[in-house]
Amino acid sequence: MNIIKESCPALVVAAPSSGSGKTTVVAAIARHFTNQGKKVRVFKTGPDFIDPNFLAFASKQPVYQLDFWMCGEAHCKQLVAEAAKEADLILIEGVMGMFDGKCSSADIAATLGIPVMAVIDAGAMAQTFGAIAHGLAYFRDDIDMFGVFANRVGSPGHGQMLQESLGKPLQFCGYLAKNSGLTLPERHLGLVQAQELDDLDKRLDLAAELIASTAQIPLPPAVEFTATVNPPLKQALLHTTIAIARDTAFSFIYQANLDCLHELGARLRFFSPLKGEPVPLCDALYLPGGYPELYLDNLSANHSLKVQIKAHIDADKPVVAECGGMLYLNHTLTDLQGKSATMCGVLDAHSQMQPSLAALGLVEGELAHGSKLRGHTFHYSKTESQQPTLCTPVSQYGRESDPVWLHNKVVASYIHWYFPYNPALVAQMFKGELEAHSLANQRQYNRAGEEM
Repeated sequence: MNIIKESCPALVVAAPSSGSGKTTVVAAIARHFTNQGKKVRVFKTGPDFIDPNFLAFASKQPVYQLDFWMCGEAHCKQLVAEAAKEADLILIEGVMGMFDGKCSSADIAATLGIPVMAVIDAGAMAQTFGAIAHGLAYFRDDIDMFGVFANRVGSPGHGQMLQESLGKPLQFCGYLAKNSGLTLPERHLGLVQAQELDDLDKRLDLAAELIASTAQIPLPPAVEFTATVNPPLKQALLHTTIAIARDTAFSFIYQANLDCLHELGARLRFFSPLKGEPVPLCDALYLPGGYPELYLDNLSANHSLKVQIKAHIDADKPVVAECGGMLYLNHTLTDLQGKSATMCGVLDAHSQMQPSLAALGLVEGELAHGSKLRGHTFHYSKTESQQPTLCTPVSQYGRESDPVWLHNKVVASYIHWYFPYNPALVAQMFKGELEAHSLANQRQYNRAGEEM
């Protein structure tokens, strides 16, 4: 194994709570420096898909997720160190409140040695801004607070008041006004997707101009990153072509997953179900999550695609279906208004959208004997399935999650898997080699039933 050492200016952008405006601020800073000709690499703390789309659009560079449990600490360090080779600035958007969760924004900052800039929603406060900033800065002694950014500020005078409330050595890094028109629209699972906003470039350029007008934005100090680089992966998927559905209905794809499949030797071919594109000639099919429930008529009416997918599965070819991709393989999907549409009908299952969150969390599943994969589940639907169960994943807190189902060589679940956690197991999934484990589970289940 090789050791790499690289240095680059870097910031973790955190906040007291969700909804403080971290994504908008990070995107604005990324676009500000990108417009100056600097190369900005952005990361997102946690398993989120939607925020990284905006951040990639703002920085014009791919965005990767960082979570020490789901991804592994060594893997996260390698991703950041490799980015430091080429970047002029690294920005890491935090998750929830600064100290929330098992891999919090503060944990990321402390472990990687990166200073923090706090984004505080100041819309309904004045001098209390300084108290909150002080609390964030000194709650833990292993955190270095670079500065504070104010969001949703009422006026320049309000901004001046906020700046004066900060005690030394905290630096005021500027503000965004509450009437700036930069608020991004939301739906269930988070923000509306970046690719759905035709004016996103204009919004980002405006955000970059606005933050530059309220304070000078200096580059943070350089941080030295050290990481162990693992040897190249064994190319277990060499000469394997994987067709991947990708559009606004199927868009929840980790960039690290695509990188992993490339490193395993796979050829990737993308197609859009919403545009009526056929499944490319392939050895395996990857149906990621997204928002199929928003496109029921389009997906239901595309009979030729459904026939192609069924033929692929009947030919005993592998499929990995995650969350929305799984919903698409079921018999029916029903939206919140009670409208039901026929999907592919491959899996003996029916799904119904729910008005509230049905499941959320990081999970681990044993997909083969002694071989596990980690990922993330976050969905607003419930599924009744008669398919055999491959395994029942367990959350990082030890609670059972929704099962992983198996049909022929289809591996289907609500989980968005993180492939680099176990590339060898991922290769087995895309080669359709998990059946034996499933059959053993089924025999054990049947024996248990006979003994009762």
